[in-house]
Amino acid sequence: MPEGPEIRRQADRLHRILAGKPAVHVFFGVSRLAPLADGLRGRTVERVWARGKALLTGFDDARVVYSHNQLYGRWRICRADRPPPPTRRQLRFEVRTDTHRALLYSASTLEVMSEGELDHHPFLSRLGPDPLDRETTEHQLRRWIRESRFARRRLGGLLLEQGFVAGIGNYLRSEILFGARLHPDWSPGDLSAAESRRLARVVLEVTRRSYETGGITRPAREAARLKAQGLPRRRYRHQVFGLAGHPCPRCATPIQKAEVAGRRAYLCLACQPPP
Repeated sequence: MPEGPEIRRQADRLHRILAGKPAVHVFFGVSRLAPLADGLRGRTVERVWARGKALLTGFDDARVVYSHNQLYGRWRICRADRPPPPTRRQLRFEVRTDTHRALLYSASTLEVMSEGELDHHPFLSRLGPDPLDRETTEHQLRRWIRESRFARRRLGGLLLEQGFVAGIGNYLRSEILFGARLHPDWSPGDLSAAESRRLARVVLEVTRRSYETGGITRPAREAARLKAQGLPRRRYRHQVFGLAGHPCPRCATPIQKAEVAGRRAYLCLACQPPP
């Protein structure tokens, strides 16, 4: 499933090609939404943006198309005068301008609502702070992490909950915990003030780095050095995720794979000892 950085980059790309242009064609491949397509046809797309893992397409009549890729959703962009690449996926939503077509395939969640309804949406209203929002600061995030409702929850499961921190998924969880030197079994209530600050800082750093680099969470110099050595992207992209058996980039201890909260996780037990 795409995580916050991938969805934000996709929203940026869609915004660049759609914003400020009238929709000459709108299509919904969902029967309950199909009657709404005519009303959006001819409306100007004002902006496309992301909240956590949700993507929002706003029109000039204050209506918004909410989409969530879940596991299988995929966006495709092509020129308006060319057919999209062949696929067996089901088309769920399309916006076409004079120049481009933006097509969403296989997404399981699709809704149309007014902008005023966004803050009351059952998913959006429960989102925690989004590290990709520039107004989210380390200080704010540290105070949020230390709220009493999270105190006894284990970070390995908590970091996957969008109500804790928005946009974090499986690879970001492992990379954040490694960067913060925390085992998944630690709880926010057990962290010292210094550990809480470090966790908040790493959440912002790793998530924003992934967004800026197109998915690379390893520090830039280290990733560039490994790439120059001829290593494939899967070896230099992350520090621990997907790298079971490879040496820890800090201490050379073999990286371990574990199941945490029902999902695979990767960690260095020397750098991230359990509580």
